[in-house]
Amino acid sequence: MTTNKQVMLHITPSTTIAPAITAYEFFLTDQGRSHHTIKAFSSDLQLLQNYFQPDKTLDSITTIDLNNFLEWLQNERGIPCSPKTLSRRVTSLKSFFKWLSKNAVLALDPAEKVIQRTVLSPLPKVLSDTETDSALITAGSFRRKAKPDARPYALLLLLLNSGIKKNECLGIHINHIDLNGPDGPILKIRYQSPASRYKERDLLLPIEWVDVFHEYVAQYQPTDNLFPWSPRRLEYILEDISEDAGVEKHISFDMCRWTFALNKYKDGVDQNKIRQDLGVSPIQWRELSNKLGKLALQEN
Repeated sequence: MTTNKQVMLHITPSTTIAPAITAYEFFLTDQGRSHHTIKAFSSDLQLLQNYFQPDKTLDSITTIDLNNFLEWLQNERGIPCSPKTLSRRVTSLKSFFKWLSKNAVLALDPAEKVIQRTVLSPLPKVLSDTETDSALITAGSFRRKAKPDARPYALLLLLLNSGIKKNECLGIHINHIDLNGPDGPILKIRYQSPASRYKERDLLLPIEWVDVFHEYVAQYQPTDNLFPWSPRRLEYILEDISEDAGVEKHISFDMCRWTFALNKYKDGVDQNKIRQDLGVSPIQWRELSNKLGKLALQEN
């Protein structure tokens, strides 16, 4: 295995950016960083390499150069750069140059005084109890129209009681539904990719969902996916419910997910249970729980 010390023997102040980035990738791999982290850092640093002339050496890069590079990313490159992406790219710069400085390639770290862009993401929108009741009543009314349609109610009731993501909803197969679970009907969230297996979970659904499920299956007769439509089609169904219910917010998958989580949080459900139901890691839960706490205070 190539060690960090061996890699650094080939990197000097007069080295250009490209080989230094390659060496940094070796270092990150040696540190056991994930493939996604290495790919993100490499992509960010590749932009820096493309910004400078090919013969630009490490010791010629200044803080002013890096600030100009970030200004170019935001306002001159012509490709949108969200605050979250910009914050990550600043982190990539700081990590890269700190590594060079720590290993004595550079006497001074030009990224040290670059201001870190902190992303303050807004609180998510959720449905109030009144809005939830109105939406469910409206979705249920589609079942009693001249041409009965159980799909809106089946979809909305499922989302509000499971907190699943859009891609998870689209991935539900008929055989992922167990109507005879010991404590009630169960929705099994499963993933094809081994890397996502930690997100797999069994979610308990309300008993009232069984009737609408049978009704929905009789009407649409799905044979593989539970909802065999495009993501946009399902989004239109949620938007139709919003409009007919007179709910000003546009009901979405994400809104239903946050509403589910907030209701569990306010009901005093164990936070680790909520985290597991949402299929998120302990690290992701830190931010989510912080937002849930703020949302709960906002409602009081």
